[in-house]
Amino acid sequence: MVEFGEEELEIAFPFKVFVSICSLCLRDDDVSLAKSDIFYVLLLSQPLQRFLLDGMPFVQAHPLMIPSGSVFLSDQCGKIHQATVRTTLEWKVVPETEISTQKPNKTQRVASLDIFRGLTVALMILVDDGGEEWPVIGHAPWNGCNLADFVMPFFLFIVGMAIPLALKRIPSRGKAVQKVVFRTLKLLFWGLLLQGGFSHAPDELTYGVDMRMIRFCGILQRIAFAYLVVALAEIFLKDAQSNDTPAGHFSVFRLYCWHWLLGACILIMYLALLYGTYVPDWQFTVRDKDSADFGRVFTVACNVRGKLDPPCNAVGYIDRKVLGINHMYRKPAWRRYKACTENSPYEGPFKNDAPSWCRAPFEPEGILRSAFRTCARTLEGFVLHFTAIPLNKQLYTFSYVCVTSGAAALVFSVIYLLVDILGFKYMFLPLKWIGMNAMLVYVMAAEGIFAGFINGWYYEDPHNTLVYWIKKHIFIGVWHSRRVGILLYVIFAEILFWAVIAGILHRFGIYWKL
Repeated sequence: MVEFGEEELEIAFPFKVFVSICSLCLRDDDVSLAKSDIFYVLLLSQPLQRFLLDGMPFVQAHPLMIPSGSVFLSDQCGKIHQATVRTTLEWKVVPETEISTQKPNKTQRVASLDIFRGLTVALMILVDDGGEEWPVIGHAPWNGCNLADFVMPFFLFIVGMAIPLALKRIPSRGKAVQKVVFRTLKLLFWGLLLQGGFSHAPDELTYGVDMRMIRFCGILQRIAFAYLVVALAEIFLKDAQSNDTPAGHFSVFRLYCWHWLLGACILIMYLALLYGTYVPDWQFTVRDKDSADFGRVFTVACNVRGKLDPPCNAVGYIDRKVLGINHMYRKPAWRRYKACTENSPYEGPFKNDAPSWCRAPFEPEGILRSAFRTCARTLEGFVLHFTAIPLNKQLYTFSYVCVTSGAAALVFSVIYLLVDILGFKYMFLPLKWIGMNAMLVYVMAAEGIFAGFINGWYYEDPHNTLVYWIKKHIFIGVWHSRRVGILLYVIFAEILFWAVIAGILHRFGIYWKL
C-alpha cells in the first residue's frame, strides 16, 4: 500500500521508465522534470488489464501503452505524484541494469520551423536589397500589401511558434521569466546597435549616432517587445489551462480562453486608439543634411479623428508624442507615394506641389503596431480590406494583420506537410541552414555588416571594392540589365552564399543564439 494524500492506493506493479516532459503534465506545482527523468509508473490493480494488450502478460521488454488520463508516478525518493497523460503514448520500459548507462535523448528540432525561419530571413534580404530596383516586391508606399510587407509578420509568427517549444524545457517559472527578460534585453541591444543609427553599413564607411537622433524602434526592437509580452503571457497563463478539456471543434478556444481574452483586449484597445484619438496640427524640422529643405520647418494641418491617411493617423501621432519625432524613421515608404513623387512606386525627387508631410519622419515599427499583433483568417482580412479597413503595414490595420497572419499559417502548414510529414527535407536544406543560424545571416547579410566590412577595403575610391566589382562585372555586365543583375546578385551572392556559410557552421555545430 502507498499513501497518497488521504487515500491509500494498491499498487499492482511498479515499472521504471524514462518519462519525457513533452508527454505528461505533473499536477504538483513543486515538482519539476528535467529533459528526461527516471520514474516508477504505478498502475492500480483494477485498471491494469486495460494496459495489457490483448491480455498478454506484461514483460519488462514489452512496450507499455498508457491511454490519456491520470497516472501515478513514484520518483526515486519514493514520493508519489499524480500526472496527466495528454495523449496515448507508447513508453519503453527500461531494465534497471540499463538505466545507469542510458543517456537522455537530445532535444529534436522542428525542421519545418527552422525552414520557415530561414525562408523569412531570405525574403528579408531579397526585398531589402532588391526592392529598390523591383518596387513590386518592396514595401507598399501606403495602402496595399507587397511581398516585403509579409516579412515582419512572418518573423512574429515564428516567435509565437517558438515560445512554447522553448519554455516547456524550463522547469521553474522564475527561471523562465529570467530567461525571457534577458533575451529581450539582448534583442533590444542588437536592435539599437544595428537599426538605431550607429551602424551605417554597407554603403557608408562610418559609424556612430547622435543620441538626440537615435531610432528607438526597429525590427529587432519590435520583436523584443512582442516576445516579452507573449512569453510572459505563456508563462503566467498556461497554468490556468484545463488539462481535462474534451476534444471538439471549439476545444482550442476553451483550452486557451485566457490567451484569447488577452488578444481580444489588445485588439479593442488598439481599435479604440486608432479611431478615437484626436490628432491636432503638428510641426517638424527637416533633419536630412542631404535634402534641399534641410533646416526648414513645416506644419501639417490635421484637426481630425479616426483618419487613416499618412499625415493625420493616430498611430503617427502617438509615436511623435511618446518617442519624439527626432527618434523616428527618417525615410519611410510613403516617400514613394504618388502624392509625393512622379516616379511612384519608385523613389525619386519630390513634386513641386508635394504635401509637406512627404518630408516628415514616420516610424513603421512604432508603439501602437508593436502592441497589436493577433492571429486571424486570411479571408477575413481580404473582406475587411475591400469593405471598411484597408490593408496597411505602416498602421498594422486589422485587415493587414488578418491577411499576413493567415498567410504565415498557410505557408508554415505547407512546409510542415512537405518536410515533417512527407519527408521532403533535402530540397529545403539551404533554408534550414539559414534558419538554424538566423541571427548570424540577419546581421551579416540583411543588415549589411559583412558587405560593409568588405567595402572598407577599397582601391583609390570607396566605390572601387570587391562588392561593387562583382555586382558590375559578374551580374549587371553579363545580363546588360541593372534590374536583373541586382536580383541575381541578391539571390546568389547573398542568400545562397550565406546559406552555404550557415551550412558549414552547422556542420561544425557553430550557432549564434540569443
